[in-house]
Amino acid sequence: MEASYLQFKIKKRMKTIDKNYLNGQFTPSKGTEIMDIFNPANNQQIGQVVMGTESDILAAIEHASNAFPAFSRSSKEQRIEYLQRLHDAIMERLEDLQEVTTDEYGATVQRSLWSNRYAAETFLYFRDILKDFDFERSIGQSRISLVPVGVTAIMTAWNANSGSICVKLAAAIAAGCTTVIKPSEMSALQSQVLAECFDKAGLPPGVINVVHGRGDVLGTVLSTHPAVAKILFTGSTTVGKIIARNAIETMKRVTLELSGKSPNIILDDADLETAIPMAVNAGFMNNGQACIAGTRLLVPEHLLPEIKKIVLKTVETLKVGDPRDEQTAIGPLAGSKQYDRIQHYIKLGMEEGAELLTGGLGKPEGLSDGYYVKPTVFTGVTNDMAIAREEIFGPVLSIITYHTEAEAISIANDTIYGLHAYVSSSNMERANRVAAQINAGRVAINTLYHDALAPFGGFKQSGIGREGGVYGLEEQLETKVIIG
Repeated sequence: MEASYLQFKIKKRMKTIDKNYLNGQFTPSKGTEIMDIFNPANNQQIGQVVMGTESDILAAIEHASNAFPAFSRSSKEQRIEYLQRLHDAIMERLEDLQEVTTDEYGATVQRSLWSNRYAAETFLYFRDILKDFDFERSIGQSRISLVPVGVTAIMTAWNANSGSICVKLAAAIAAGCTTVIKPSEMSALQSQVLAECFDKAGLPPGVINVVHGRGDVLGTVLSTHPAVAKILFTGSTTVGKIIARNAIETMKRVTLELSGKSPNIILDDADLETAIPMAVNAGFMNNGQACIAGTRLLVPEHLLPEIKKIVLKTVETLKVGDPRDEQTAIGPLAGSKQYDRIQHYIKLGMEEGAELLTGGLGKPEGLSDGYYVKPTVFTGVTNDMAIAREEIFGPVLSIITYHTEAEAISIANDTIYGLHAYVSSSNMERANRVAAQINAGRVAINTLYHDALAPFGGFKQSGIGREGGVYGLEEQLETKVIIG
């Protein structure tokens, strides 16, 4: 058993990750390239990870392929037990996962607790779905069998590591698929703790394999290898297109959860004192690094003066700083690349003619060591500006005005993305009418609630397919028809 993350913290040692999890064992990586890992809150080095090679990922695929025949024939009862064990193993290490999520990623303590608890609970959701799921059905004169699709490659981004991995893994296990997990190299410490949890759960060797490394190396192999039948990917639309192009050569099934530029429509009958603070939180959630962030705030033009006052008052109450402080609402960005990206967009917004309501370039006062940015809000934004069209992935909110309900819907839909949207109104019938006209995979009315049992995924260039709940399980299955 690998030593826990907290043990390394107590000894004040850097955590070096030089092993992948292959066929039920932690196996030394064959790579020689080393990536340093820094705490984004203070820019101090906290670890290193050895980048896996093509040989490492090929071994993982082979192990998953060898394990698939037996695991695909496992009973529902066996897989239900495995899902329970995975939940229990993660809950045993919840404190470790919280610690490392804050250290490596800069998540606030509230966010790290929620995200890792959600990761564990995902296995219970799929456990319960599996209990009542019917893999055999009848239609007309035919028998329908829903069979596991095969070896599944799981590739995830760095902004929601545990949850993103576990919602995909839980669906695969429930369906009877074996897996190769390629997490973001920027989440190596978090992924290592998860791998230790998977090992503790004691599933058959080869069912879960984890390889650390670069996406351009390992992801290319996973998306082209003929033994991989399915790809589950969370990340940018740009990378998603590369994966889709690679996958089509062997007709892999793909579920792609990609970028977003979510509109948040404030209707003129909304309770502004409730809706606007919620809208600011929707835009700044997870330090602004969320694909579902409501970064386009659409407001009635005649209410703009009042809304600006509430926005300013709300932003002033948001503490930016040490993510370990329970009062902190916005921690650091994930690293220097992210910091530079946000500075670029803030500068671009100013050059495009948007009005800077609050925030701006540079770091907040007293926070010069980490990758902190000023929570920034622009007004006077039009939907043709880059800050309104491109996913920024930081705490930058664009306020866009509209005159009529129809115009608000038109602006909301004027985007290549369609992952998430928000509507605020005191009239639920009206809000539902507006929500029905927005082209997005999810629309939240007067809430930021995440329904883990409902399908998650996007319209247009925000993705293909759905994950979560019974829809996520069905995406791991192929439909076989037997007539006679």
